[in-house]
Amino acid sequence: MYSLSQRLNSAITRRVVRNFPRLLSSGNEGEQPEFIPIPEYAMRPDETMDVRKARLLYQSRKRGMLENGLLLSTFAAKYLNGMTERQVELYDNLINKPSNDWEIYYWATGNKPTPEEYQSEIMDLLKEHAKNKDKDCRITQPPLYG
Repeated sequence: MYSLSQRLNSAITRRVVRNFPRLLSSGNEGEQPEFIPIPEYAMRPDETMDVRKARLLYQSRKRGMLENGLLLSTFAAKYLNGMTERQVELYDNLINKPSNDWEIYYWATGNKPTPEEYQSEIMDLLKEHAKNKDKDCRITQPPLYG
């Protein structure tokens, strides 16, 4: 007799295998896509400025790669509270629309040119922050509440 977890695993596996072709479908019968498309970032128009800044502070800290976690968390700690509504919108687009965090890092450090759609006063500020001219110690993220 199978245990409950074995039956659940089996049921889940059957469902995924049965639906997988539909999840990957390109719309053309029998044709497999080269990749699964990443969903487009949806703006949150009803978000208050305080909630938006809190979300961006969290997202600046939780990037999935240490380099951007350190770079963006220190940037947000230093500049986010003083940003205007337009600057917050630019920062939101910058950290949420690109699908690859390495791209943000390469743009900020000057290793790749910044695409026109992300070139803004916020990107310029981030590039200056990345240069760390004051030689600030950035080996840990700043505290959330200071």
